[in-house]
Amino acid sequence: MKQYIFILFTFLFTITTQAQEIEWLTWSEAIEKVNTDKNPKKLFVDVYTDWCGWCKKMDKDTFNNPKVAKYMQENFYMIKMDAEGKEAIVYKNKTFKYIPQGKRGYHELAAALLQGKLSFPTVIFLNENEEILSPVPGYQKPDGFLMIAKYFGDDIYKDKSWKEYDDSNKS
Repeated sequence: MKQYIFILFTFLFTITTQAQEIEWLTWSEAIEKVNTDKNPKKLFVDVYTDWCGWCKKMDKDTFNNPKVAKYMQENFYMIKMDAEGKEAIVYKNKTFKYIPQGKRGYHELAAALLQGKLSFPTVIFLNENEEILSPVPGYQKPDGFLMIAKYFGDDIYKDKSWKEYDDSNKS
């Protein structure tokens, strides 16, 4: 009997885990979707580096959270961007490239999206027209991140300042 319960638990865990995965896209895949889908979603960019411990923690704890993953998949095209990536990326008819600098370089698009403040992790929310709504620097726990994501994903930013929204969620 214990063996059957274990098998059932493993099966349910596997199904639940698979349902929570985020489909990460490349920049070009996401831009293609935003330009071709009938009802395009907003864009979300996770700017990370391979050496960033907080980036890895955010992947593990925040993006893998079932509520976060579900909301993000439904409302955004999710992009992973290595801030030190070497591949050229075209954005708004301009080609952004890797800039070697010291031991490590940086990608011009990451620097542009982060408004010159190369801090990791930083996430960026963009609207359906590929316009930057806001970069959000630093590690975010699941509940706090979901609140930020809904501010942009549900278009709350159009009617309320962040302070009004944040204050209304504290009451």
